[in-house]
Amino acid sequence: MSSALDRLKNLTSKISLYEMARKENLKTLQELFISLHVNDKITDFSDLFLFKAINLSGASLKSEELGVIQKGKYLQILAIAYDKEAKVKSKNISLAYFGRVENVDEKLKNDVVSFILRWRFEKSFMTLEHYNNLLETHSAHLH
Repeated sequence: MSSALDRLKNLTSKISLYEMARKENLKTLQELFISLHVNDKITDFSDLFLFKAINLSGASLKSEELGVIQKGKYLQILAIAYDKEAKVKSKNISLAYFGRVENVDEKLKNDVVSFILRWRFEKSFMTLEHYNNLLETHSAHLH
């Protein structure tokens, strides 16, 4: 019995840590939203999560080469919008442009990488909540 109780305590602790990390992540993401001037294109912070994905050009997001610049490219935050009614379903939208990546300040480049990772972190929570709600709705219909 104590083994089940220990697992429950461990799970509760992890959930609590994730919720704290999520709250802190959102706070920092909002700060980056303003400091990187993404708010010049998207005025309402919550609208940022209407995009299907957010990527960047000019630097790597691969874990083994995170933040490594791609010479000759331009550092840019790109959002991918999806419209199933449109003739062209997905559309890239530039949210922020910073120039040639070789000329960008290291801190700025790191802030851009952080912005993308933090957006993806929050978006993953939103996706998790969405599917959890769908499962709850589906289960309610079965009973």
